[in-house]
Amino acid sequence: MPIPPAGTTPSLPPAPGTPSLPPGPPTPPIPLAELLAIKDLGLRRIAGPAEAELLWVHTSEMADPYPYLLGGELLLSAGVLLTDPDHYVGRLVEAGAAALGFGVRPVHETVPGALTEACDRQGLPLLEVPPETPFTAIARAVWRLMAEARHRELRRVTRAQQALATAAARPDPVPAVLHQLAAQLGGRAVLLTARGEEVHAAGRPLPPETAVALSRLTRVVARERPGSPASATDTHGGTHLSAYALGGGEGLVLALAAGQRESGDHTVAGIAVVLLSLLAAPHQGADAAGRSAALVRMLLGADPAAVAPLLGAAGPWRVVHARRTDGTPADALTAGALGASLGTALVDAGRGGPEAVRLLLPGTGAQGEAVRPLPEAGGITPQPGWTLGVSAPTPVTALDAADALAARALTHAQATRAPLAVDAPVRGLAALVPPEQAAAHARALLAPLTEPLADTLRCWLSLHGNWDRTAVALGIHRNTVRQRVGRCGKLLDADLDDMDVRAELWFALRRG
Repeated sequence: MPIPPAGTTPSLPPAPGTPSLPPGPPTPPIPLAELLAIKDLGLRRIAGPAEAELLWVHTSEMADPYPYLLGGELLLSAGVLLTDPDHYVGRLVEAGAAALGFGVRPVHETVPGALTEACDRQGLPLLEVPPETPFTAIARAVWRLMAEARHRELRRVTRAQQALATAAARPDPVPAVLHQLAAQLGGRAVLLTARGEEVHAAGRPLPPETAVALSRLTRVVARERPGSPASATDTHGGTHLSAYALGGGEGLVLALAAGQRESGDHTVAGIAVVLLSLLAAPHQGADAAGRSAALVRMLLGADPAAVAPLLGAAGPWRVVHARRTDGTPADALTAGALGASLGTALVDAGRGGPEAVRLLLPGTGAQGEAVRPLPEAGGITPQPGWTLGVSAPTPVTALDAADALAARALTHAQATRAPLAVDAPVRGLAALVPPEQAAAHARALLAPLTEPLADTLRCWLSLHGNWDRTAVALGIHRNTVRQRVGRCGKLLDADLDDMDVRAELWFALRRG
């Protein structure tokens, strides 16, 4: 079977023992017709169906390329070792290849008739590649089409995100988000309970049989069942069905039905899942509903001090920065699952890119932990598959400073390969200096340094002058670290090997 293209909704988990397939490329699939429409290539379909979607391009002259195919490829070959066309095509179909491009000359003057017949018989599109068209030109054309498709997908997702965010700010946000989601996907969006009872719905009504199938899929992801997946998909009579468990609610599920599935649908649905998780206030506790309201108000530009009563200003708050340990980006659903594990629905998924996931949660536990890996920090425990940086407890009016401290703690955790690091407020002797005087001294002392130099010096000092760990934390070469630190020493006219100098600089970097 071909690998599902990136951007589509994930299916149900495979049964135990089923071999897992690698993920698709980070681009939408390319219709074969778009490649054939490029006249300069001179490609001509001579056998097989006209409908196909390309995920990759691969060139091989092996007699049996099956072991090296992932599925969804346009395989290019000149037939150097082609001896049994029927067996060859059968193996390509078994591997999930999307199409075969056959180059004529110098090996074959024309496409072998037996190969044409085999492709027609087994349903594999066969393209004739003229002698003047190099295979690299075809590969370049496919990559260009993929880049254009990716750009279209990103623009569509951006427009959908803006529309959903606008809907979330309406007086009736849940129905508004569902209505906008149904319009974006061209289908029906339903908010259901774990038992399949409809809470809100928008879009075209479904036939009774399709509605039953969607309700059945809802029960697959309902959080009432232990070990339920976060999402699932199915098809019924040509209609694509999907269901997503919402975080922060009482077993609520978002169910979608659409006549066709387009690239970016899964991302758009993920945005709606996060919004609906925050907006399902009738199914949350009073505290969670108030925090969701505060988040929406801050997103719309309200001053943090004005929303402090809703967030619970009497108690401190923590900011958490998190990255996947394996370096993969976190989508909205993955980030939402992390928030659920930490007990918060206030999650910024970083748009699924390399940015850290950010979370806001009540700051419990003892104050004043040092910046170091901890088995437990204020009730926050390490999460499997994640690296966490946690700020010290802070009032809601100082969350911007806590955000920077959480980022530093995450950098420290990554550099030391610890699952969790916690920053802390100024304490000890440093706390004896008034903040205004400390900040003025820091600005004067560090004035010769640019921001990249200051960041490098801060990280290097926090890691006790370890060149390799600093390089890992900043994502630069160790020689670059040495050059930057050496430059800092010259600009500051200071001996960075002197412990007194290091202590003063560390104080300034912490307070500046």
